[in-house]
Amino acid sequence: MGGLTRHRRGPAEARDLEYAVVDVETTGLDPREGARVCEIAVVRMRGDGAVLREFSTLVDPGVPLAGQEFHGIGAGDVVGAPKAAELVDVLAELFSGAVVTGHNLDFEGRFLAAEFLPAGLPGGLPGLCTLRALRAQVDLPRYSLPRASHALGGHWPTGQHTALGDARACAQLLAELLANAPGPLRYTGPRPEPLDFPRRGRATYKTRTAWSGSDGARAARPHPERPPALWPHRWRELELDFRACGGRFDADERAAAERAAGQRALARDAVAGAAVLTGVLAAAGAARQAERRLRRLVGRG
Repeated sequence: MGGLTRHRRGPAEARDLEYAVVDVETTGLDPREGARVCEIAVVRMRGDGAVLREFSTLVDPGVPLAGQEFHGIGAGDVVGAPKAAELVDVLAELFSGAVVTGHNLDFEGRFLAAEFLPAGLPGGLPGLCTLRALRAQVDLPRYSLPRASHALGGHWPTGQHTALGDARACAQLLAELLANAPGPLRYTGPRPEPLDFPRRGRATYKTRTAWSGSDGARAARPHPERPPALWPHRWRELELDFRACGGRFDADERAAAERAAGQRALARDAVAGAAVLTGVLAAAGAARQAERRLRRLVGRG
């Protein structure tokens, strides 16, 4: 997983990359305890906010369908839906050449690793967590997808707790994050590369969105749900290390990340000051040496 930074170089400017924004609805919270994916959606987009493709489908989890009070998916809804292994080809196509992105990507990543990697989805993909990126760059009281979307963009997301609704909201947030940054943001992870994967034929998809055709996809458009909004100025003066911005990010964790950012800034200032002093001393030494040479030349004359 990589992050976004304003203050040091990364391999690529974030707006020049493409992103595969993914969201899953599941039967529980942990695949190690038997939870499975029951819906997945991907919004493929460019860093300028243009949406290239959207994909969503219900998924037959192969286990009793729990969590209906959150995602609203019943046992009858997944009848005829593909199993996770049947979606590897389309997911690899959507992820190819893109940074895989999610709001709390740690959660999506666990389910991708548990269900899709064993079925052939390539691993080691570059990732970006918008939850961590927001915590690192922007000072907000709360960072959940709906609260951050409303606080920064002025809109509550639609279709919450549907995979496509949440993927669209995350894509909107990412587009606005990149558009509103006070300086160029660079992505610190590995640059995305095309994926080489076996193409075994497409599954039959089943969506719960009226617009989708039989392939579960929607055509491109110039922006996510709406053009990126102008954010209020909430940018941190000192960005935090995204690796310290996971988990609950409670008051103690936030304070620790902010202290670490301050210490890094002091260290950078000390290094910069030492470099300036070294340059001054070197210049002074060169000037003295030049003066001695000049005196010798004058003496000879």
